[in-house]
Amino acid sequence: MEDDTFFERADAHIHLSNQQISDTVSRGKVSASMMYSTARFNAWLSACAQENSDEMAQNKQETIDYFVAEYRKMLEENLTDYITNFEPYMSPKK
Repeated sequence: MEDDTFFERADAHIHLSNQQISDTVSRGKVSASMMYSTARFNAWLSACAQENSDEMAQNKQETIDYFVAEYRKMLEENLTDYITNFEPYMSPKK
């Protein structure tokens, strides 16, 4: 699934999200926007693979199951990474 620029693209999204955090916009709000944009993009991606709305409706649950399972795997991997590397990731830079 991963190609040569997979992590570069992911890092670009993370960098944009980090830039959006401010005194008036919290990390939680930025996270919510990022999740919404991912859901919106994946709905569009799903629509591109369908012939019509009836077909899309028939495949809706399968599509949801796929994306939820993939997100869960990625979240579990990243949580484990943060648990393992909590101190270096979360310690202030000197």
